[in-house]
Formats: sequence, structure tokens, C-alpha cells
Amino acid sequence: MTNSNSKILLIYTGGTIGMIKDFETGALKAFNFDELLQNIPELKLLEHEIETVSFKEPIDSSNMNPEYYVMIAEIIESNYNAYDGFVVLHGSDTMAYSSSALSFMFENLNKPVIFTGSQLPIGDLRTDAKENLITSIQLAGLKKNGKQVIREVGLYFEYKLYRANRSSKVSATHFQAFNSPNYPPLAESGVELQVDEHSLKRVLGKKKFFVHKQLDNNIVIVKLFPGINEKTLAHLLSLETIKAVILETYGSGNACNEPWFTNIVKKTIKAGVHVINVTQCVGGSVVMGHYETSTELKSIGVISGGDITTEAAVAKLMYLLPKNLSPKVFKTIFETSLRGEMS
Repeated sequence: MTNSNSKILLIYTGGTIGMIKDFETGALKAFNFDELLQNIPELKLLEHEIETVSFKEPIDSSNMNPEYYVMIAEIIESNYNAYDGFVVLHGSDTMAYSSSALSFMFENLNKPVIFTGSQLPIGDLRTDAKENLITSIQLAGLKKNGKQVIREVGLYFEYKLYRANRSSKVSATHFQAFNSPNYPPLAESGVELQVDEHSLKRVLGKKKFFVHKQLDNNIVIVKLFPGINEKTLAHLLSLETIKAVILETYGSGNACNEPWFTNIVKKTIKAGVHVINVTQCVGGSVVMGHYETSTELKSIGVISGGDITTEAAVAKLMYLLPKNLSPKVFKTIFETSLRGEMS
């Protein structure tokens, strides 16, 4: 593998990584990415041609939504042929949601799109931003026999590159803020940059790159808890605008099997709303029918999310809902891995 002669586009959307401290006032202010090389001279050692583009108004990742996903996707789409790889700088709080969404929006992606950010601003003395940024650019520039090594949407944070749609933020305070419990890291940064080529997404043929820009966010997530209220659940699932519900269930997909609960879910499905079963557990998978408390869900047509993350389930629904598929086809497609998001 080589790490030279790649042209990388750095896309800054907002987030802590793009802040720098005003040492006179102590306040954080947006970083001017046109001065990137002056602030991080180490980037010159990479031998890459790095260009930058920023959102006109950097946004906090808490304000991210599908319109911004389309904006990021369109920047990549319009520059796709001109660059070897892309690095998206993004706030860490919703990075797993955004990067998962982009993984579904990109059909036949044949280049690396690496999301990264930081827990501390780039100008902070103890910042993790420099390492995250430098290694993300390195990963986006990796080539083997003249071709990009990584050809999918990844998320790099604290020495590990994860498949974006397999990752979740697990800590608000540690530098190791992300984890991918059901899929191994694609690469690890130590003394050497080690890529697990067996874990990388296989890209077959040279089909045309395409971006799906229609997204539907008429989705609700319901996290089950012991004592969940019948009236509240019935009200939530009967909202007219809802097209899909993600049920965060216990363990391997278990839920209360009292008649009132089953009847509400059955009524929701009959109304044409897709109901997805995703586990609340950090790791592991939904296996409906494994216990009696999930057998009923399976029989009434609840869709199994397998070992998908909640973030990827939201992204997959946003991507699939506009396609107006029949319930049977929708269930089949959702239960199939499209972008490596499920085992």
C-alpha cells in the first residue's frame, strides 16, 4: 500500500474539530480552513494535494437533518471525479447518524468518504483533532496498485476506522468516543497503519456512482421500558404522519407479550406503518422467535433489524421509505444487508 499522490477534498460542516480558542478571551471561534496547512504543518508530510470546502454557516451536529445530508452528498457528487477521496469534518454527537445516512445515499461508491471530528477543539493544547484529521486524510489517500484501498463510508476516531453504518457514539467525555460492537474496525492506527482488508466492503464492477437524494424522516423511535403505558404507546403509534416505527426492544428482540401491546403493534402494521425490531443492547442481534416474548412479534409481521444499530436503522428507513415499496418487498429489503450494515 502507498500513501502518496492522492487528491483529497476536506469538507467542513461544523463541530468541535473546527473550533479554535481565542487565547485573549478564552472563547471558541470557527477555524478558517483556508489556513489549514499553516495551523497543521504536519499535513505537508502526507504528500497529498488537499483542498477544502466549508458550509457557509458551520452547524452544530445537534442541528443536523436530511437537508444537510443532501448538501454533503451534493458536494461529494459534484467533486466525485476530481478527487481520490473525501474527508468530512462533523460534530461527533450525530456523526454516526449522518455517516450512516450517506452510506445509503451513495450507490456504487468506489472511493473513500471518511467522517471524523474531535472531542477537543483543534487549537486546544491536548486536542485529539490533529491525529483524527491527519489519519483520516491518510486513510482517504491510501492506494494499492493505483486504486483506492477504502471504497465505502467510514468513521475515524481515536486510532480506529469503523464502517460508518456499524458505529455508535458511546462516550461524551473519552477520546475513544465511538464503538462498533458487531463489526471489526476496518483499520487501526498504531506505529503502522493497519488495514483489515477482509473487513472492507467489496466493490464489484464499475457501475456508475449515483446519489439518492429523496429521504423521508416520518419515523419514530420507541424505546421500551418495564411499565410502558398502553395509552402513550397507542397515541404515539397512531400519529397520522408516521410511516415507520423503530421499536428498541430488550435483549435479542423481546418485548412485552400482553395482548394490549401486541394489538397496538398489529394495528400499526395493518395501517401500513413499517415496524422494525432493534435491540437496546450495545452489542448483539435481534433473533425473533428465540424466546416466547418475541415469537408474537414475528408472527404479526414485525421486521427484524438483526444486528443493525439504531442510527443505521433510521438511515435505512429514510432511504427506503420514498421508494413506495409493498410491505412484503420492504420487509425483504430491510432484512437484507445493502451497505454492509447488517451481518
